[in-house]
Amino acid sequence: MLTLADVIEVLSGQRVETWRTFQISSFCVDSRKCTRDSLFIALQGERVDGHTYIGDALTHGASYVLAETRAREAATGSGATFINVDEPLPESLPGRTIILIVPQSLAALQQLAAWWRRKFSMRVVGVTGSIGKTITKETIASVLAERFQVYKSAGNLNSETGLPLALLALEGKPERAVFEMAMYDVGEIAKLAEIAQPEIGVVTNVGPSHLERLGTIARIAEAKSELPRALPAGGWAILNGDDPWVRGMQPLTQAQVLLYGLESTNDLWASEVEGLGLQGTRFWLHHAGEQSLHVTIPLLGRHSVHTALAAAAVGLAESMAWEEIIRGLQNVSAQLRLAAVSGLNGSTLIDDTYNASPLSALAALTLLSELEGRKIGVFADMLELGSYEREGHELVGRRAADIVNVLVAVGPRARLIGESAQDAGLAADHIYYCADQAQCIALLQTMLQAGDMVLIKGSRGMVMEDVVAALSVHRHR
Repeated sequence: MLTLADVIEVLSGQRVETWRTFQISSFCVDSRKCTRDSLFIALQGERVDGHTYIGDALTHGASYVLAETRAREAATGSGATFINVDEPLPESLPGRTIILIVPQSLAALQQLAAWWRRKFSMRVVGVTGSIGKTITKETIASVLAERFQVYKSAGNLNSETGLPLALLALEGKPERAVFEMAMYDVGEIAKLAEIAQPEIGVVTNVGPSHLERLGTIARIAEAKSELPRALPAGGWAILNGDDPWVRGMQPLTQAQVLLYGLESTNDLWASEVEGLGLQGTRFWLHHAGEQSLHVTIPLLGRHSVHTALAAAAVGLAESMAWEEIIRGLQNVSAQLRLAAVSGLNGSTLIDDTYNASPLSALAALTLLSELEGRKIGVFADMLELGSYEREGHELVGRRAADIVNVLVAVGPRARLIGESAQDAGLAADHIYYCADQAQCIALLQTMLQAGDMVLIKGSRGMVMEDVVAALSVHRHR
């Protein structure tokens, strides 16, 4: 457990041994998640300034705060002791509520995380890509756990803020750690790699997510390539060889490269993929010079084969036996991105609300096509597509027209999905438009029947998990 003495030594170079009694139970950037003896980092976000929540953090139990100069005004009357890390430090403190003033809160958080990571000798696996990062991380962790003590970042702690928080939660003696690495702009993954020091890097794909910010697919690929660029010569770059943008990253890394995918030109590939609906996926697994294996995994949808291949490739890079790798794939307990839930009136909800992009929406529709029953596609807006917004939504609509019996579009962008589906041949009276989640819920409550298969999908900002919760039978028991 870190102490205030550790924090101040990292940030100022000064060691005050008497501060070792001030132990830090956890680190938080959301004041509502602070608990007793936690350290709250006040960050300046795009819409919210964490400094305005210092008082709330202290109310929730935080004993320590990392903040910038304006914290003095924001925390006036809190009774806290203000300490500027750039000034000489006192040997004793008058109270147990301490606010450390630093030049930049985010930089201080990242500096602490990098220092704490160096206390551990574990080998780190970094995972990036436009879609599929979280489920790939979970599957890799499941495979590695067959041989190693594994730590993995919780949820999707993968940003310039989230990854440092995941690192600061490290404890014990993990042998391997698996972290997601996300980005909003060029340079961010390079910074995350500098902090986490991965030796294995996995790039799942390059797609139009964040196109609104970065402008072109080429810039997104450039940003994602920062992970393989950062790997050491003795490491491994695990690249999706089916994606030309990712395959093109081979010459950018000094690490060994292992390509995976469905094409036989890859080092590790799958063939004869068979979707088993809600029972999982089956395929033949091939690795150059070795006997092929027939594998069944619990992950839903044909697109999950790439996830399994990425995890298997990490296992191979770690010299694991095939028996261990296959067992790890079959023991995956976290079907995070997509799960089947019992719905109202005997329906089944395919919960794919974790996030949305045109690529993941098309993959989810392929799964829906494999299921028996009336197929209802519920699609909300896909965000941050920039110049690809219209084309991406229309692409999903055209594909949906071939698969769904009923289409429900939620939000102004999703209207493009409905209109495109109608142009592609889906009857107009089988398409419904909803302004928001509440209207969508009310509509589906009157519509759902026994045997219906209901795919529910949308970007995180559309909060479509609320629709799943409202229509799940568990909510109504």
